[in-house]
Parts: sequence; C-alpha cells; structure tokens
Amino acid sequence: MTLAKAFVTGSVVKAPEKRFTQNDMAIAGFTINIDKANETLLRVVAFGQLADTVTSTLAVGDFVAVEGKLQVNSYKLPDGKDKRVYEISANFVEKMTNTNEAIESASKAQSNDSLVSFNQDEVAQDLIDEDEIPF
Repeated sequence: MTLAKAFVTGSVVKAPEKRFTQNDMAIAGFTINIDKANETLLRVVAFGQLADTVTSTLAVGDFVAVEGKLQVNSYKLPDGKDKRVYEISANFVEKMTNTNEAIESASKAQSNDSLVSFNQDEVAQDLIDEDEIPF
C-alpha cells in the first residue's frame, strides 16, 4: 500500500544486497538509520539501473539521501501478532559526504520537481498543483 512521497536522509546500516526478478530486473535492498539515536531504521528498495548503482557504490556508514514512495507492508508473526514494515521504494538515491550537503540536496529536491529517476516504469508527478489550492 503506497502512503506518500518521502524524502529522507540517513546512514547506511545494512549494505545493499542485489537480487533479480524472474524477468532479470535487478532489485537492491538496504537499510538506513534516519535518527542519531539508532532507533529508527528504514528499509530502502531500488530497482533496475538504480539497484545496480547503489549496489556498486554504497557501503555501511555512508550517508545517503533517498527520495521515493513510502510504503507499509503488513504480515502476521508466528505468535499471531500483526507486524508492519515501513520501506521506501526509491526513485532517487544520492550518496552524501556530510550533513550540510544532505540539507542542501533536500532543499533542491523540494524546489525541483524534475528529479532524475532511474525507475523506467513510473514517473513522479504531483497530484495537486499548488496554484490550485484555495488557501
């Protein structure tokens, strides 16, 4: 279930692992920590060319900026409890060198609707034009 567009920054805590679908499309998954207390981990999934890029360039400890769709996946644990896992289906991943660079990149991404996307299947578009909002 897609919830919203998300832009987050964090440190890679689990290096990207690449797999392939039955149609030979690359999929890479990695985990980032989005707070300094090491309590909030977020799974990131990249597809196609972006999966190849993150697998070859990211390592544990790298600071990254990720833009994509926030999704929640639910399943039941063996003890019967419901479990929710939040992840971002990435359209854009950028390796940062420091926190100030991440803040600058976030500002640019929010003001620029034409982010480079490696996802060939989907095009990011705003659903509502800000000029049409009555308040």
